[in-house]
Amino acid sequence: MSLKFEGLTEFQKDLLEVAQEKLPSETNKMMRKAGNRLTTYARREARSAIDHTSGTGNYYRGFKRGKVFKDREGKTVVRAINSAPHAHLLEYGFRLVRGGREIGFVPGRLIMDAAAKKFDDSGEFEKIISNELDRMLRNHGL
Repeated sequence: MSLKFEGLTEFQKDLLEVAQEKLPSETNKMMRKAGNRLTTYARREARSAIDHTSGTGNYYRGFKRGKVFKDREGKTVVRAINSAPHAHLLEYGFRLVRGGREIGFVPGRLIMDAAAKKFDDSGEFEKIISNELDRMLRNHGL
């Protein structure tokens, strides 16, 4: 799921493009902040969607922010992931097998999608970008 820049003005979008060209390290710092906040949203979503008593501490600790990089289209991207070995099972679901026989299917919770949607809907992404652009204007004179 990709996040959208709906709350930004055209000036801020243009300023963001200039910042990506002239101050890539500052843009990366801004994206790391956004990735950290998305990871926080994912942890919250996981705590509300999954039963705490089932020994899922490794799952909760597995939420991490990936490195900032440029994708094939040239956009600056950061990933929020869960590095726990069983995260994909909780995310997408799994077959329930007992005694070598399949007895059902446990549906996935789609936690990362729900967290990204909540983060996108909250407007916090636009706030982070707006605040960081203002800081770049003050400190670096974009």
